[in-house]
Amino acid sequence: MIKNKKIKKIENSIISYLRKNRNKQYNYKQICFFLEIKDTESKKIIINIINNLIKKKIIRSKNLGKVYFKKEENKNISGILEITSSGKGYVLNKEFEKDIFISNKNLNKAFNGDKVEVYLYKRKDKKSKLEGEIVNVVNRKNNFFTGELHITKSSGFVKTKGGKMYTDFYINKEQIREFINGDKVVVKLKDWPERSEIPNGEIIKSLGKSGETDTEINAILNEYNLPNNFSKKIEEEANKIVFNVDDLEIKKRKDFRKILTFTIDPITAKDYDDALSFNIINKDIYEIGIHIADVTHYIKKESIIDKEAYERGTSVYLVDRVIPMLPEILSNGVCSLRENEEKYTFSAVFKINNKAEILDEWYGKTIIKSNNRFSYEEVQSVLETKSPVIKKEDSLNKIEYKLEEKTFFALQKLNEISKKLRKERIKKGAISFDRVEVKFLLNRYSLPKKVFFKKSKDANKLIEEFMLLANKKVAEYYNKKHSNKNFIYRVHDKPDINKINNLKEVAKNFGHNISIKEKEVSSSINNLLLSVKGKKEQNLINTLTIRCMSKAEYTTNNIGHYGLAFKEYSHFTSPIRRYPDIMVHRLLNEITNNNEIIKRNDLEEKCNHCSQQEILATKAERDSIKFMQIKFMEDKLGETFEGVVSGVTERGLYVELTENKCEGMIRIKEIKDDYYLYNEKNHFLVGKRNGNKIQLGDIVEVNVKKVNILKRHLDFEFVKTI
Repeated sequence: MIKNKKIKKIENSIISYLRKNRNKQYNYKQICFFLEIKDTESKKIIINIINNLIKKKIIRSKNLGKVYFKKEENKNISGILEITSSGKGYVLNKEFEKDIFISNKNLNKAFNGDKVEVYLYKRKDKKSKLEGEIVNVVNRKNNFFTGELHITKSSGFVKTKGGKMYTDFYINKEQIREFINGDKVVVKLKDWPERSEIPNGEIIKSLGKSGETDTEINAILNEYNLPNNFSKKIEEEANKIVFNVDDLEIKKRKDFRKILTFTIDPITAKDYDDALSFNIINKDIYEIGIHIADVTHYIKKESIIDKEAYERGTSVYLVDRVIPMLPEILSNGVCSLRENEEKYTFSAVFKINNKAEILDEWYGKTIIKSNNRFSYEEVQSVLETKSPVIKKEDSLNKIEYKLEEKTFFALQKLNEISKKLRKERIKKGAISFDRVEVKFLLNRYSLPKKVFFKKSKDANKLIEEFMLLANKKVAEYYNKKHSNKNFIYRVHDKPDINKINNLKEVAKNFGHNISIKEKEVSSSINNLLLSVKGKKEQNLINTLTIRCMSKAEYTTNNIGHYGLAFKEYSHFTSPIRRYPDIMVHRLLNEITNNNEIIKRNDLEEKCNHCSQQEILATKAERDSIKFMQIKFMEDKLGETFEGVVSGVTERGLYVELTENKCEGMIRIKEIKDDYYLYNEKNHFLVGKRNGNKIQLGDIVEVNVKKVNILKRHLDFEFVKTI
């Protein structure tokens, strides 16, 4: 028998069922079957509910007692569903300025990233938010999920619930025989029966024991559909490629083998895709070459290696491994600009004076021979000490040695010119982020022994400036010489003004101010970033500023690069690890040889794909860092740390620990010194009794309460505000 308090819920279920099946008509018996109602008294109540809905004109009646949803009320809207970590959904549609809100109960079996149809509810007024209900999943973004297998006597479940995933999967008994309880597995969505609370799944493979580093990193790769290795066929094809210096090929190229050339990379680097050459023309003018591995000489268009590189789009840099875009024999061998080896390159060569002014430029195929392989630490030592002697502790080989005079001079001069190039960029409006990277010292079992921070120093900025110069000038050259032909640009739109206003409010709490006038925003942000340097709020302001920025992307439509303050910008300097750079090399080569123009639509499709692959790679990289941070905190339960409030929501506070930048959550209901309320407008919590405020940037003391490796989540206990 149906109880009164359940009537509203049943009413909503009937409306939802008819709305999702708006092209069909149902009698009361069919609706009772859907609701699994069998007794006579309950069926009478269902008839009354149906009649009430007809009276309210929410549903309509047809002959023979059949009812259907009043479909002409509102048209369905299609869009992409995004689910937040709190379980709320938002559908993105270009027709609307604001996203359409979808409550958890109205997700109706749609997953994050799915293309969906939404029934849009009528708004009470223009100020009320757009809200709707998903009525159809048009296209699944993903049918494969990772989770932990739990085996019961009669069946099994794959626990995937958490974060943006709101359901687990049922696995029948026969399917679990080959797997072990507690395994991390990949499960495929089979179906989701109408009256079932959870979907049926099929286990595809086991990734290993849950919680282990290798297992969890493989789970991250699976989550974003990123490959972990190359097929045997591709490896075999790659092994056929042999590097040999061919006299006929050399004649087609500009020869830089006798010019001083070197690479500067991280200590751990194995693929060297860029090198700098330095030649003195006279005491005020220098020839500086930016030489990039000529990957397209070996990777032929539409070959199986090329197709695989395109599908991957980019190399993926996880904490404990690199998933390369190209097979290792190419990325670390044939194409890599290794020391004392002659290599084919594609180069941008500039004549530059002491004022960092470009006097002349040249682009084309070259051959080089790197004289030195430097690490950033070695070059930084030279720049800081102003000495040609590289000490044992900074040396790659852990042996003290002295640079030749010409090499020592080249590094100093390149640093001097790079600083002038940087100064000019910032003067024109480029935004200068001093990002701090979280790095880990891993033991032999790939477990984190130590967390440390890596800052960008002069040696890093030297390389960065010359790579930016090459990327910018290549785009300018193409645009100037061949403006009628399609090209690939790396673009960056203006920041979101609403987020800038939010940043302004947060900065104001710390005594800083920024201008929101369009022409002043970039210089104002730079001043803000400079003023917070070394202060408690630095990391928070840096993070919020980055969140204000639009995402950079690849496109044939050049709108410029806001963050770098460049009117034209492309990616030319990293073809070993980025597919768009390969495409740019080919475009440059094709226009030089007057080949056929590539169709804009084809090029734009490739740009979109590469942009999406880059987003997935970035998410995977962040998740691997998050996992290692949680793993590092695993044995620190009960310990006390100092942190900064990095987020405030209706659920509670997010706190980033100062010592290691691990982030965890304090649930609002668990802050014991008062009953706190969330102020949505100003992003702070306020105590109901004492009026105490906890806001973004506050320094707090917390205890580590819970560490959840599988969900990559930390729970903190609030101790006090410092």
